[in-house]
Amino acid sequence: MSLTDSIIGRPLATSEERAEHIGVAAGIPIFGLDGLTSAAYGPEAAMTLLIPLGIGGVEYGWRIIGAILILLAIVYFSYRQTIAAYPGGGGSFTVASENLGEKPGLLAAAALMIDYILTAAVGISAGVTALTSSVQGTRFAGLQNHTLLICLIILVILALVNMRGVKDTGTAFMVPTFLFVSTLLALIVVGMWKTVHAGGHPMPMAPIPAALPATVGTLGTWMLLKAFASGCAAMTGVEAVSNGVMAFGEPRVQRAQRTLTVIIGILMVLLFGIAYLAKTYQVMPMDPDAAHFQSLLSLLVTAVFGRGGFIF
Repeated sequence: MSLTDSIIGRPLATSEERAEHIGVAAGIPIFGLDGLTSAAYGPEAAMTLLIPLGIGGVEYGWRIIGAILILLAIVYFSYRQTIAAYPGGGGSFTVASENLGEKPGLLAAAALMIDYILTAAVGISAGVTALTSSVQGTRFAGLQNHTLLICLIILVILALVNMRGVKDTGTAFMVPTFLFVSTLLALIVVGMWKTVHAGGHPMPMAPIPAALPATVGTLGTWMLLKAFASGCAAMTGVEAVSNGVMAFGEPRVQRAQRTLTVIIGILMVLLFGIAYLAKTYQVMPMDPDAAHFQSLLSLLVTAVFGRGGFIF
């Protein structure tokens, strides 16, 4: 094999297409990676806009995430029907073109392409922010000065992995995806367990930065809608399964629907758990421009586990 084939995989013959078909287990990391990882930055995107309310923003953030969960359930049933109606792949372009015409279809396709680009940018930057936040106060604290370089390296790696085809991509992403989900579930389960045993008022295991003083008394309608729109970033990527139905093996419709169900189910649990912990531990996001910035997830991990072991 040439060096190029070793890096991005050898060209596949049409007759080898069946071997590239995937099942539910591989479909979750391939099509659910965008959606599941959005749980790491979606709630924070909504709650960051509530910083002017001080600690009072926690209550509004809880309600906004609740509204997003309702919308997510509606979107889930919509895409589940779309998968059944378009077993050859029912993305926004296909659905809009067949039902509304060519121009609406092209508009939907353009919006989807922009969405994919922004999803990659936001997802990678959010992951690197979580990494640099977790090492604050350690000998690796200097990583924050190299955030852009780390993001670019990860982007190149993701591009190379995706060039290898659906099956190899699923294999490569399976362990990181399930590791991310399992650790976040561990955070939620332990945090809820401590909340129950503390009578609903748990104490953080380590000091966390206090919420900024309130500068406004109430949340206006415009700010509320803006926070809701920003929080809807948590729904990023949920359309990916309906776009890629043809990647599944037979019965592909049933496998695609099961994959979508698992992805949405896990995402809803993660969003609810993060919002619940933020409310019970009274944790608000930090100002992104603040010195020694930490992400909301980093603050929650500090509150539940402290600064040792789980978070370096």
